Amino acid sequence: MILTVTLNTALDITYRVPSLRAGASHRVSEVLERPGGKGVNVARVLATLGHEVTVTGFSGGPTGRVLRDRLTEVPRLTDALVPVSGATRRTVTLVDGRTGATTHLGEPGPDITHAEWSAFQEVYEDLLASASAVALCGSLPPGVPVGAYAHLVRTARAAQVPVLLDTSGAALRRGVAGRPDFLKPNAEELAELTGSHEPLRATQDARRRGAGTVIASLGADGLLAVTPEGRWRATPPATLAGNPTGAGDAAVAGLLSALVEHRPWPERLIRATALSAATVLSPTAGDFDRAAYDRFLTTVTVTGVATAA
Repeated sequence: MILTVTLNTALDITYRVPSLRAGASHRVSEVLERPGGKGVNVARVLATLGHEVTVTGFSGGPTGRVLRDRLTEVPRLTDALVPVSGATRRTVTLVDGRTGATTHLGEPGPDITHAEWSAFQEVYEDLLASASAVALCGSLPPGVPVGAYAHLVRTARAAQVPVLLDTSGAALRRGVAGRPDFLKPNAEELAELTGSHEPLRATQDARRRGAGTVIASLGADGLLAVTPEGRWRATPPATLAGNPTGAGDAAVAGLLSALVEHRPWPERLIRATALSAATVLSPTAGDFDRAAYDRFLTTVTVTGVATAA
């Protein structure tokens, strides 16, 4: 079982309009609603790939009930969310049908009490006992300590479960000190963490700060991985037009699925890059175009070198 942690779950709502204009009224042409938050998106992709996956984190209020009801529709996914008194947040994505540009609106999330945080930690430790890997994903809701991810990373490492961290800001700066096995920032997050906008230098610096392996998402330029086993760059076959929301989450799912299948690094990066690209072609986060994914598996290129033994 792969475990994904989403402390700030969300109900993702996507509105598509013919043309988005600031200050104007719009008639929505399509509405899509999905359970979301980065770790939930990762879990849905993993389940689609055929892996057993468990989702944990927080859920509460009417929005949380809708989210949990929708999770029951996903085969191979187990809901282990911890109930809280506050209401789960909503996120709204506005898609301009003319240009394909996306605009995102995100609520902050519920206030988590000390008792709720303690209850989650007990659930998390129990779930680690049967986990083959764990992903810690997304923002921290109000009330959760800023060092929460560092603590959760150390707990996973003590249980000898490989742990991947995908977050940003202060949670990333504090979390990397817990020494995650894998860190998956995008280019902006990596630059914020290290102060460098040169991807290779920044990735190496992030490893010095505590990450065992760093896989950086470089948008249309693909993935850069710096690992103890070597260094690789994966490049998609072409620049794609579409909705990039959730592409990074799909990459995380690809990395985790290939990890538990004991695939070598080039294969992990091909899968992650292909999934990320196929997600851009899907209208909602947590979904990917299966035909495009199968096609990209044969067209993603990987260059690099393994470290000499």
